[in-house]
Amino acid sequence: MIRYELLHVDAETGARRGRLHTPHGVIETPVFMPVGTQGSVKAVAPDDLRALGAQIILGNTYHLMLRPTEKLVAKLGGLHKFIAWERPMLTDSGGFQVYSLAQARKISEEGVAFQSHLDGSKHMLSPERSMEIQQALGADVIMAFDECPPSQSERAYLEQSLDRTTRWLARCVKAWRPEGPSALFGIVQGGMHEDLRRRHSEEVCAHDLPGFALGGYAVGETPEAMHAGVGFSAPLLPKDKPRYLMGVGTPIDLVTCIGAGVDMFDCVLPTRTARHGQLFTSQGKVQIKNAKYIEDEGPVDPKCSCYTCRTFSRAYLRHLFVAQELVAMRLNSLHNLHYFLHLVDDARAAIEQDRYGEFLREFRARQV
Repeated sequence: MIRYELLHVDAETGARRGRLHTPHGVIETPVFMPVGTQGSVKAVAPDDLRALGAQIILGNTYHLMLRPTEKLVAKLGGLHKFIAWERPMLTDSGGFQVYSLAQARKISEEGVAFQSHLDGSKHMLSPERSMEIQQALGADVIMAFDECPPSQSERAYLEQSLDRTTRWLARCVKAWRPEGPSALFGIVQGGMHEDLRRRHSEEVCAHDLPGFALGGYAVGETPEAMHAGVGFSAPLLPKDKPRYLMGVGTPIDLVTCIGAGVDMFDCVLPTRTARHGQLFTSQGKVQIKNAKYIEDEGPVDPKCSCYTCRTFSRAYLRHLFVAQELVAMRLNSLHNLHYFLHLVDDARAAIEQDRYGEFLREFRARQV
């Protein structure tokens, strides 16, 4: 089981510095979690992630249940052993992928019936089935099965969805084994409606769970609306439990939502953009394929200490990307992950020093 310590709250913003104790190690928060969709963070290996300082990574229930299946993973010793990652892991419920990837899906009170995007095979993902899969995988943190409607959905549908998600949470709690190694987090939905967010927070947090998450953000609304929504919703969650904002986001999203009191983040953005040649730097984004880097002998970011920046020039990285060399994906991913992980390192230091407001203002000014 996990245990959360709230160590310090920034006096100006409410940003939180905490520590999350798990069966596979301690996580210093705020934390950014790289996404390992199919038991692998794309283009990088576990030793890369350890060298980068990644404290926890994600696995995706939907993908792993289809291939290689949770039964095989459990037979081979669980997800940590299967992927050779001894540090903490979190698995999502599979719900978001069902809604975004699966074919011919149908939502009912029982759960979601769908066809696999891989081979068209038919499956049913219910609260009980999601708990069964995630506990078989053995992640330190597992997520309740919920519906994640687009943030701009009609209010009537959001209300119907919230009611169903609340009922599904009760079934997840019943199917969860609290004595086991996996800690269950509940998920608060509600779109961009403050009254629905408040109501659903009360319903979800009525369950005394190890942690809570905000879902349904960054799914259609503007960044400004998302920041305002999280600013309202995060303080509704218990102060003595970890707060997780799911699927968010950009660097400005991270620093803004840390200021709102969020502790945990995940996003595919650093590795996905890296595979398309976009690199995050202290001086803004770099599109490495651009012709202006053909003869550039400098590193991607002169202020960056990652392996890529210490070792290679922009000219070489551009050559690798244009030539479609596979190592380009690894080197670009190492850099972007380093940027995101060290951004939250800097955020933690700023919170400890009670200067997070200044840190946030300076970061925003650099993004203009």
